Amino acid sequence: MTPLGDNNYLVTNEGERIDLTTPSAQQSGLKLNIHQAVVGGIINKLTLDFDVAKSIVKAGNSGKYILKPVIRTVLEAVGGNIRGGVLPDSVQTAVLAIQGPDTIASTYSLGGGYLIRGIPAGAYDLHFLPTDTNFLPAVKNAVPVTLGQVTTVDTVRLQLR
Repeated sequence: MTPLGDNNYLVTNEGERIDLTTPSAQQSGLKLNIHQAVVGGIINKLTLDFDVAKSIVKAGNSGKYILKPVIRTVLEAVGGNIRGGVLPDSVQTAVLAIQGPDTIASTYSLGGGYLIRGIPAGAYDLHFLPTDTNFLPAVKNAVPVTLGQVTTVDTVRLQLR
């Protein structure tokens, strides 16, 4: 956690510069609360909205001000994921998520498992291309992907040529 800097100030209508202190954040850093459910394994975008009007507070009648940062957080899922397995797990396999004529994303299996992250919602044809040419390629059609969710696909069993 990085502490806030100490070069915070405001300028009054008369042009006077007033230094701002941050009582607890100077020592412990800034903490953010995210009041939304977070789904594991999903890529998320976090937007921070710093509210200046609520963050500068007059400290009593002393003419001093303190900086108490008020930051609203918005968490947004970026696409969905596809997870599954390929057997035999000793055969490394390229896994391609294809929509129409376009390959949207791809990965390789590792120990038989694969995970494709952060792809737009929609239906995808998964193409499995084993690196061992003794095995045939395979396809799973119309795999649905939902924003903010992980779609688990049944294990694909590669067939010998």
